[in-house]
Amino acid sequence: MARDRQLLAPIPGRHPCAEGSASGSPRPSCPGLVTAALGVTEGAAGGRAGRPAGRRYRFRMDLQGWLSSGVAAIEEWQDGFGPYQADPSLLVTGERFAEAFGELTGRLRNNYPFFHPSYAGQMLKPPHPAAVAGYLAAMLINPNNHALDGGPATGQMEKETVATLAAMFGLGTHLGHLTTSGTIANLEALYVARETHPGLGIAYSEEAHYTHARMCGVLGIEGTPVPADAAGRMDPGALDALLSSGRIGTVVATAGTTGLGAIDPVHEVLAVARRHGARVHVDAAYGGFFTLLAGQPGQAGLDPAPWRAIAGCDSVVVDPHKHGLQPYGCGAILFKDPEVGRFYLHDSPYTYFTSDELHLGEISLECSRAGAAAAALWLTFRLLPPAPDGLGRVLAECRRAALDWAVLIAESARLELYQPPELDIVCYYPVTPGGALSEIDGASVSMLGNGMKQDRPVFLSTLRVTAAGMARRHPGITADRDGARILRSVLMKPEARGYVPELHARVERLAAEAAG
Repeated sequence: MARDRQLLAPIPGRHPCAEGSASGSPRPSCPGLVTAALGVTEGAAGGRAGRPAGRRYRFRMDLQGWLSSGVAAIEEWQDGFGPYQADPSLLVTGERFAEAFGELTGRLRNNYPFFHPSYAGQMLKPPHPAAVAGYLAAMLINPNNHALDGGPATGQMEKETVATLAAMFGLGTHLGHLTTSGTIANLEALYVARETHPGLGIAYSEEAHYTHARMCGVLGIEGTPVPADAAGRMDPGALDALLSSGRIGTVVATAGTTGLGAIDPVHEVLAVARRHGARVHVDAAYGGFFTLLAGQPGQAGLDPAPWRAIAGCDSVVVDPHKHGLQPYGCGAILFKDPEVGRFYLHDSPYTYFTSDELHLGEISLECSRAGAAAAALWLTFRLLPPAPDGLGRVLAECRRAALDWAVLIAESARLELYQPPELDIVCYYPVTPGGALSEIDGASVSMLGNGMKQDRPVFLSTLRVTAAGMARRHPGITADRDGARILRSVLMKPEARGYVPELHARVERLAAEAAG
């Protein structure tokens, strides 16, 4: 146990609140834990100034202490209802549990280090410790946010967090709720689109997430991809021509594609759609929290036009389990017009009986949903609110990391930038002797595999691009096949920024090895 607690303490050295503790861990009441969780190093001069040169610190909350506090708080609440006898059918011995749990923790080691900046592959990272603590505390009660009867406290937390998300996007009146994923959230948006515009199809960018085509199939709606421009964003001109047919009722704009991290010109899409009487849904599952950087000064600031336009759209989806620092699964759907709630109308004779307030299950396609997800998001927002000076600081570091690496790649003789990053996704490819797609594909796959085999591994991912897409960006590449895999890195951890030089050096070495 002492060793486990030491893993959660500042490394190296002892936390100043740990004096007298055999484990070296700070006390749960220590006020420095919040700043530690935010990655702030405390020192004589405050902030990062107190960090000794040449030493690396990893600061984490005393997660074990807060988890124990959560268990104790729930047990105290449970004790207020009087004693009862646990059924023996549920009991297991400590020895059996230890054996099974040891096997579980052993098998969990068969994972990539999503927490570490050397993992620059997929859109994966651990949740914030506050989200873990909030989730566990609520999970011990296991509320169901389908009805206020099943989750009185967490149901209210969900309403509060959804209102916070709506305010982040500039929505005033709204209707929304959390979902188990962005896929389900987008399904609900397209379901409402079908009900409001029966018989009409859905248009989405050819770079949009594949879920839109799949959900159109599920809902029996015609889905039509719209060509993208040279930066992977929906082409408003092509959209205008498509809408002239009168077959489209809703347009899906993507604020942060999952392949390139491209931002559709939502403001232009909205104007085109409104001219043709079409609705607009914004899939901001990945990029939505970057609205916090819209119009901000400095390197990390984003053009505000697409983000401000979201407030004028009909619906928007965002995934807190990505940049909102939450565990899977936590998505969210928000509708501008609360009247769309009529499409969810249903009768459930054994629920909704202790409150006349709107129950979340009355505005959701899903039934049972974990109240713990709402508790985790609520607690996280109390500590890191979705504001430019709160969660926005985290996203700013991620975007700066991508921009910093793009500069290094542009100066490299071994790597070539596929296109400049807009968010925190960097796409690039190795320079090969013949400059052919087949060579780029082979070298990219080799670098992906070899990177994970090194003594100090680096974890990347690949993205398949078309020959036409490559030609638009890099006309000098020989198109000897219809496409190729290039390298793609998601820098969604703020720690990535300080690690970019090391990451770049390792990837350059991999490129040199791949070139022979």
